[in-house]
Amino acid sequence: MTEDSGDLESRVSALEARVNELTQQLQHTKQDAAAARVLAGGADRDVEEMRGEIRDLREDLRGEMGDLRGEMGDLRGEMRDFHRATTASFNAMRDDFTDLRGEFTDLRTQMNDGFVEMRGRLDATAAGLTQITSLLTRLTGDTDDDAAPE
Repeated sequence: MTEDSGDLESRVSALEARVNELTQQLQHTKQDAAAARVLAGGADRDVEEMRGEIRDLREDLRGEMGDLRGEMGDLRGEMRDFHRATTASFNAMRDDFTDLRGEFTDLRTQMNDGFVEMRGRLDATAAGLTQITSLLTRLTGDTDDDAAPE
């Protein structure tokens, strides 16, 4: 039995050493787990903080997008109004040009009529002067056109 008892003691000692080693490993594992829980808690807080910031950014972005949509709607309305006003101005100018064209046509007609009238009067004056010259020539008895009075 002495052999068995020596063997038993060495086996018990080995087991005790192994138990001590496992106890230390368990202690380290517990410490690692506690540290991991602390880190995970910190990470959870960081993630929650980031979620909050992202949520705030989304809300701000939604607000800005709403404002931008409103401004774009206003701009569309202003552009529509500008288009209508410009179209109305061009139509008014077109009407004015049509009126001016009519007035120029009337003026041209009046001018042509005036020239015809003046031409008639000048022709009548020329005929009258020719008749006066003819009468004066007969009265003076000068039929020679080359004779010049001295």
